[in-house]
Amino acid sequence: METIIPIKGKVKYKITLDSGVWIFDDRKVDLNTYFNDEKESEDHLEEYTKSVSKHWDREIMEGAVYPPTLKTEVKFEKEKVLTGTFGIPFKPFLDNAEPEQDAKKIVIEYGENNQAVIPLEQAAEIILGFSKDGKPLREDGPLHVYYKDGSNKEQPIKNVTGFTVE
Repeated sequence: METIIPIKGKVKYKITLDSGVWIFDDRKVDLNTYFNDEKESEDHLEEYTKSVSKHWDREIMEGAVYPPTLKTEVKFEKEKVLTGTFGIPFKPFLDNAEPEQDAKKIVIEYGENNQAVIPLEQAAEIILGFSKDGKPLREDGPLHVYYKDGSNKEQPIKNVTGFTVE
């Protein structure tokens, strides 16, 4: 099974995706809870401000010495990575490929010469599943494609081999 997936076609930059390194990416989402959670608009500045404020509050309350609970939190995050089911938004990769202005759709190539065609706007909202229960998708992977609304949560597009922008 090939784990390198190309984005090609009407793009300024033909790029390849390697799902093997996404487990370390901060953009990954937990697919067990992603479709159940209420979606919040992503405001990175607000998120950053809240995290800095939380850190500042912790230092005021507990001092700058790291309490043992931080080690426990790190251990919990490591266990989550080793046992979790994760995906990653497709939009940053599509944006980096820079589709040409006349591009209207994306063709998802999967399985034995199968294709799914979706509008480019909808393609920017898909989630690429890359692990299940802490393991890469070896049998029916390397990627699964999920629609952001969760409509194909139980039956994602499997065995994805490439993306072509048309």
